[in-house]
Amino acid sequence: MKPPPFAYECPTEVADAVALLAAHGADARPLAGGQSLVPLLNFRLARPAVLVDLNRIAALGRIAVEDGTLSIGAMARQAAVEADSAVARCWPLLTEAIGHIAHPQIRNRGTIGGSLAHNDPAAELPAVMLALDAEMSAEGPQGTRTVPAGEFFAGTMETALEPDELLTEIRVPALQEGNGWSFLEAARRQGDFALVAVAVLLRPSGGADGIDARVVVTGTGEGPMRMCETEAILAARGTDGDACEAAGDAAAQASEPADDPHAPAWYRRKLVAALTRRACREAATRMGR
Repeated sequence: MKPPPFAYECPTEVADAVALLAAHGADARPLAGGQSLVPLLNFRLARPAVLVDLNRIAALGRIAVEDGTLSIGAMARQAAVEADSAVARCWPLLTEAIGHIAHPQIRNRGTIGGSLAHNDPAAELPAVMLALDAEMSAEGPQGTRTVPAGEFFAGTMETALEPDELLTEIRVPALQEGNGWSFLEAARRQGDFALVAVAVLLRPSGGADGIDARVVVTGTGEGPMRMCETEAILAARGTDGDACEAAGDAAAQASEPADDPHAPAWYRRKLVAALTRRACREAATRMGR
């Protein structure tokens, strides 16, 4: 398969890229790592009139920790973030999740921002950013605005980005010591998109036994979903006794999978329950509970 014809632009500054998107509107598509867009072009599922290549904008590739906050440029390669020692030390949930993305060759080209802006309903990174309470910076003709992860992911392959806006940076807040985390995924084959993936982050809260929980499931709907009832169970009961089993049951009940050629809905619900239980136990162990 070959892509349809398109004009090609290769800016070196963010402002120039934004100007091109504003000039062409919905007819333009930004190109990051190309691991999602290029197949869509080749199958002619995407037909942009103009392709705006972001790969020469050096400012978008930075990875830095500033005042305890992790700042990731939208063009930072997934493999670079995975290999970053500061990320592994302070945000291990992110490192662990990136290891589940496809294969090393894909992660060498794929970008953090590209995956988030594409928002495939089974992708790992949107779920993790939701669990970590990340914020996205979007730059457009009217300036820069910040969008919380909870408002950024709008639906299947849809985000809060306007056609003339560019995702430029992702900011992940600092985590205090004593956290527990886990990212678990079930796929048909190594490197496939997840049938179900679960991200769990447990943080100390209040007294000695208090827990603030984030539980996010992906692969069962239009995108990542926070399991609020599951979080409430863990906050109220901790992880002792049968709390993790109850948390898994609540997550399965709240998930909304549909039958598709890869797995029936009932099977995905069972995966949600099983993976949530395992992830909660693993996070609790890492937390020292």
